Amino acid sequence: MDLRVIDKSDTELAIEIAGEDHTFMNVIKGALLETDGVTAATYDVNPEQSGGQTDPVLTIKTAENVDALDALEDGTDRVIEKADSLTEAFEAAA
Repeated sequence: MDLRVIDKSDTELAIEIAGEDHTFMNVIKGALLETDGVTAATYDVNPEQSGGQTDPVLTIKTAENVDALDALEDGTDRVIEKADSLTEAFEAAA
């Protein structure tokens, strides 16, 4: 997975995530929206302002006391925890 930071401030982050589609982007967006301090999380797959590129751009906005990069890390940790729980449940059921 290739990431490219498009814009970064303390409370906002926009990153391009190469090679991903709606499946991954919805998962990470959902996890971010469940993360304390995140006020908005969204993505755009084909933003006009970037010349119609097709790699999704994830945008995160946070409260003033929460760093956007830290929020992204917390959100990805949440995704990993959910995936591990699913794997454990699947293995226990087998």
